[in-house]
Amino acid sequence: MKRILFTLPLGFFLHTAHATESTTETVSPFSANLTVASQYVSRGFQQTWGKPALQGGLDYAHPNGLFVGTWASTVSDHFIRDASVEWDVYTGYSRSFGDLSLGVTVAYYFYPGAETTAEAGHTSFDYGEIIPEIAYGPVTVKYAVTYTQDYFGNNSKTLGVGNDQHSRGSGYLDVNWHQPLGQGWSADAHYGNQRIKNFSAASFQDASFSVNKELPYDLAASLMYSKAWDKEDYYKEYSNGNPNARVSDPIDSTVTFSLTKSF
Repeated sequence: MKRILFTLPLGFFLHTAHATESTTETVSPFSANLTVASQYVSRGFQQTWGKPALQGGLDYAHPNGLFVGTWASTVSDHFIRDASVEWDVYTGYSRSFGDLSLGVTVAYYFYPGAETTAEAGHTSFDYGEIIPEIAYGPVTVKYAVTYTQDYFGNNSKTLGVGNDQHSRGSGYLDVNWHQPLGQGWSADAHYGNQRIKNFSAASFQDASFSVNKELPYDLAASLMYSKAWDKEDYYKEYSNGNPNARVSDPIDSTVTFSLTKSF
């Protein structure tokens, strides 16, 4: 459930290459990124159970605004039963009109080998979203709608609520602010609100603030504070569902440091 950044996915780092011996430069439609982080936090959830994460992505963007890409991160099986990797694939279109940008992304999130317990019906955690987005100046607003049967495996069997209900149509409001500060520094603020259809007790909100610094050799460092919360302490003693599984609060406030290399 990685946050996809506007206008191009995963921040989309462009680089230049000399096409000839002249000074003419060509912008490559391909980019890649590799990140080492103190942990993986998405929508306020600590998906590596507080442990370090290795992440990477590959993207292609056509000049007409079409893009396609993939991204992956390590995750903890304490957070997602039998999972070790999150793998995202996405495609979409974006276009700018001066300071205004519009776009839409279709994303699918895989958790290979991960599923809920037999008692919960061996439900997969895989899910997909359609994400329309609009940006003006420093502010970007997105709303991700779940088009698959379930959002992150949430249904009556896995949550023990209702009768054969699913969470298709769940929505995530994602509001972001980005402000360059000069000399390679920038700041980001985020607010999110996840509504899980038919299971309001599991819905949550999250917020984060980060300070970022561009470094030599196409490196970038980030320090982020994040926290999520819900109305009924639903995630206060969270476990992956296994007998005698470790219990934690994955949405508690936390600080994450990351270092990214772009290619």
